[in-house]
Amino acid sequence: MPGKRSLNPTVIPSAKRERKAITLDIKLEVLRRFEVGEKLSQIAKALGLAVSTVATIRDNKEKIKASSRIATPLRASRLTRHRSAVMENMERLLSVWLEDQSQRNVPLSVSIIQEKAKSLFDDLQREQGESSQAEKFNASKGWFARFKERHCLPHFKMNSTPLSSNVDAYPEVLKSIIEEGEYTPQQVFNVDETGLYWKRMPEGTFISVEEKAEPGFKSSKDRLMLLLGGNAAGDFKLKPLLVYHLENPAALKGYSKPNLPVIWRSNKKAWATRGIFHEWFTYFFCPAVEKYCAQNNLTTKALLILDSAPCHPVNLSDLSDNVRVEYLHDSTADAVQPMGQGVASAFKAHYLKRTFEHILEATGGEDKATIREFWRNYDIMDAVDNIAVAWEELKPATMNNVWKKIWPECVRFQSFSQTDSIAWLQQNIVTLAKNMAFEEVINADVGQLLRSHEEDLSNEELMQLEQERKAGEEESEDDPAALRQLTTEALSVAFSHFEAGLQILTSNSPHDEWKLKVSRAINDAINCYRELYNEKKRRSKQLS
Repeated sequence: MPGKRSLNPTVIPSAKRERKAITLDIKLEVLRRFEVGEKLSQIAKALGLAVSTVATIRDNKEKIKASSRIATPLRASRLTRHRSAVMENMERLLSVWLEDQSQRNVPLSVSIIQEKAKSLFDDLQREQGESSQAEKFNASKGWFARFKERHCLPHFKMNSTPLSSNVDAYPEVLKSIIEEGEYTPQQVFNVDETGLYWKRMPEGTFISVEEKAEPGFKSSKDRLMLLLGGNAAGDFKLKPLLVYHLENPAALKGYSKPNLPVIWRSNKKAWATRGIFHEWFTYFFCPAVEKYCAQNNLTTKALLILDSAPCHPVNLSDLSDNVRVEYLHDSTADAVQPMGQGVASAFKAHYLKRTFEHILEATGGEDKATIREFWRNYDIMDAVDNIAVAWEELKPATMNNVWKKIWPECVRFQSFSQTDSIAWLQQNIVTLAKNMAFEEVINADVGQLLRSHEEDLSNEELMQLEQERKAGEEESEDDPAALRQLTTEALSVAFSHFEAGLQILTSNSPHDEWKLKVSRAINDAINCYRELYNEKKRRSKQLS
């Protein structure tokens, strides 16, 4: 947009990403990772390569190793030396933990990463038994430098001195943008991701105590992600986006996903991705805003404020003529972002309250055996229903009051206190617990559970994620034959058919708006195949 001002008072443009050359070192690293048991898709992601490129390197294993022995035998043997299973697993789990921190926009330091690495290594070593005790690991700076190189880590958000001046600057900058765009509180939105352990009970309950004593999978560690948000007026809450690690869990059999009270999407680690967020913005947020504006006789336009989490694409403003997107870039974003000022906490308290009410309604709350059986059968579909009820419970006062740090002029409920509201909810939950077979639950247990949703992934949770990944790895990822069968010639023919079909539709379309919508939707849908086509062309040049 011409004359567009950034919401971030101190924006530093990012450097252009350089193209990665497929060197001998990289090829040997690919082969080494296959030898220690990593999956094809993992290697591609870790090294920033296309799946098809990694597959080609694997298929040419003998030629590559022969070339490396002829060229630099000493160097090749050094690159392919054996690293222990404990070290390999530790670095894989550490990468998952780092990705989780990045998803949640958590600032890190080298010392924090080193401490986590040492902790993971010690826990894995204990789990492995005496056979692995001889190996020593100190998480040195040298190791960290090599770890970054091995895993091609992106630049993560480093701890720095908080820019307190920016906290004061945000309201003025936002006010200027709002005045420039003539937005009302009904047209200004914020959304943010938050994690939810949907089947977790307070520590004082007998269910929590019994689960800890049982071996194997802990349902209390099953996490999903929610994208929650609404407008500054507080009168419009968006339909929640839910990301789970399974696309089709058994509990959803027979249900129509479009008719669920949430937008259902899946990702192996239950994280939002740029692709998921892009789709949400284009096909859910923008249409919802248009419908809301039409119903309330408002000009069809909106301002969406986001933090700079990796899953938020930077080009969203280019995708809509009616929605402007501004980003909170620096370390003060968490201190001012509206949805981070109590919406997620209030929602989780309502979810726990609704879960207790559900148990009471279904069991009467007195017999432990009946409650135990109900909880054993409590599934993700029950959680979805309770999520919808909890989200509905958040009142306009809650949704409006959280804007007071960044846009105080729009707050109508000045006397409302988020802290008092959550404290009242916690007390209600404790009262419900006393009416069931959860007499041991106290206020501190409830508070600890609500805080646990935002805590770092523990070493145990990281190990469980890894076990789930291994158990659920699809065979198709090991053999990308389907990708290799799609030649550049076949893709080119397919693109020409799409273009011919679009030409027929657009040249005879009765409405210009239809042409734009259909063209954009089809191009977005086949974009992954265009990327595959471009990658195959690049790979063909590299191999030649």
